[in-house]
Amino acid sequence: MKNSEHGFTYPLTLCTLLLFLLFFSMHIEQLLSERKIAVETKEIHMQEYYFLSSVKKVESLYQTRGTMPAKGTFIYLNGTVDYRPETPSAYIQIVDFTVVLHEREPIVGYGYFDTRSKTMIKWVEVN
Repeated sequence: MKNSEHGFTYPLTLCTLLLFLLFFSMHIEQLLSERKIAVETKEIHMQEYYFLSSVKKVESLYQTRGTMPAKGTFIYLNGTVDYRPETPSAYIQIVDFTVVLHEREPIVGYGYFDTRSKTMIKWVEVN
């Protein structure tokens, strides 16, 4: 107890506490960043899946009907996909897809379909 009378124990305890709080706050910040990245990654994968499944549905409709379906909407659990074909030019039909998730801004992609083979030949994502 003689050391505490001269003021040694209190500053040492304070420095130890501040050092602990510094490392603790750094780890909390890292944890929050990782959680935010995980949520963003999940939403991006969901958008990619919605694009892929919508393109497959439109392609199968195009192959069975023989003509490109008019504009329409596919409704999913966490969002919707709107598609709208544009007028064909020579052998290429362009269909623009818009994915709208409930929590994010819309993402637009374009699918280029070959009218002879009735398959998608190119994909361009705008955002």
